[in-house]
Amino acid sequence: MMRGPGVLFASWVLHDIEEALTFPSTTEHLAELTGIDVLRMNTKQSAAAIGLVGAVLACAGVRGAKTHGASPLYRYAVAGLEGHVFTHLVASVLLRRYTAGVITAVPVMWPGAAFARRELAAVGRPLDNAEWRRGGMVMAAVALSAHCAVRVDWSPRIRSRRSNRTSRSRARRSSAGGGAG
Repeated sequence: MMRGPGVLFASWVLHDIEEALTFPSTTEHLAELTGIDVLRMNTKQSAAAIGLVGAVLACAGVRGAKTHGASPLYRYAVAGLEGHVFTHLVASVLLRRYTAGVITAVPVMWPGAAFARRELAAVGRPLDNAEWRRGGMVMAAVALSAHCAVRVDWSPRIRSRRSNRTSRSRARRSSAGGGAG
């Protein structure tokens, strides 16, 4: 039985608790620095985005365990999360300040991803160069998609769908009972 998927997910959860709590201050700083207001994110949006990424990582872990490490999604998650550690370090160096997630990137996320990577190698399925490249791109796309999704105000769309369903339901009831009057 593979332990890597569980270790990877647990280390990601611990790391992303820090990110969820501190991402709003980092995005506030970036918005002030660049003048791009859309970069701002509140704590609720941060937690929701992290939850969406977590759902993808949970699926990746399940696939990794079921396929004994052969799942491309799992392999991309391993490579992408290990590479993600360095994005935290680079961001803090470039901004010359604390950025969300940098405190737990090296002592928590990196060992979890490295454990999963070493386990893949131990079962005869080491990551190849293409998986390293794709892993970074896949995880960046997942994170970007999650961050965009939580910035959309879904409530008008949900209300609109509910009212459309209610209107259609009323129309069906009236047409079904209105013919023989």
